[in-house]
Amino acid sequence: MFSPLDLTIALPVRNEERNLPGCLAAIGKDLASRIVIIDSGSTDRTQAIATEFGAEVVNFDWDGKFPKKRNWFLRNHSINTKWILFLDADEYLTDAFKTDLRETLAKGDKVGYWLSYTIYFLGKQLKGGYPLRKLALFKVGAGEYERIDEEQWSKLDMEVHEHPVLQGEIGVIKSKIDHQDFRGVSHYVIKHNEYASWEAGRFLKNSSIPNIAANWTWKQKLKYRLMRSILIGPAYFCGSFFLLGGFRDGARGWAFATLKMSYFTQVYCKIRESRVS
Repeated sequence: MFSPLDLTIALPVRNEERNLPGCLAAIGKDLASRIVIIDSGSTDRTQAIATEFGAEVVNFDWDGKFPKKRNWFLRNHSINTKWILFLDADEYLTDAFKTDLRETLAKGDKVGYWLSYTIYFLGKQLKGGYPLRKLALFKVGAGEYERIDEEQWSKLDMEVHEHPVLQGEIGVIKSKIDHQDFRGVSHYVIKHNEYASWEAGRFLKNSSIPNIAANWTWKQKLKYRLMRSILIGPAYFCGSFFLLGGFRDGARGWAFATLKMSYFTQVYCKIRESRVS
């Protein structure tokens, strides 16, 4: 048996009764000192599932302003562990990742770590396509998610594509976390329509603020440059399906790249629509 790590695992959720049981089971009872569910008014069994597992439940009611869910938790709740890991309910810790996590935190020579994720689509893991990475593990007090005063251009109460801005050296954990959403393609399409509205609103906001890109990653800089062009959708498709091996997944790879192409085309159209209205 291992002793729990000096780690808080925080799961921002809303109506996650389908994903949450497997997510909590994958974490297990002996990995982290504290598991916290940050819930935005779930109307299903989300809170009951969390309580039955033994996790803490914190209620979050967004007022439409900064901070959103993750930054709100960092700012308003006492986190008495050295490390914090933000995990979504559709992300499942693998045994390999948990082993690497213990070894990494034992060293503790970085302030944060980029994490990698497998992606499951239509019931199977994708072999190709753009890799999914997040800066989701860091020392408490090393920083917070970038501040975006969005003025309610979306109804999303949680940070979407904001990255933590940390003071210090950042490392990488190579073992992957499984990303599996069991809510289906309809949910995926609905959520990405909301994400597209957020992306368009952020782009329009950033256009009027000098030096806004100072803390962006190179991927963010490239993405926001491409948003000025209708070619952003086809560019994503070609990159995902051809350059990064999405073709290895056959029809699933084609469908996944097509959905992503549609998403970025939506973003472009929402930007154009805002400018002519």
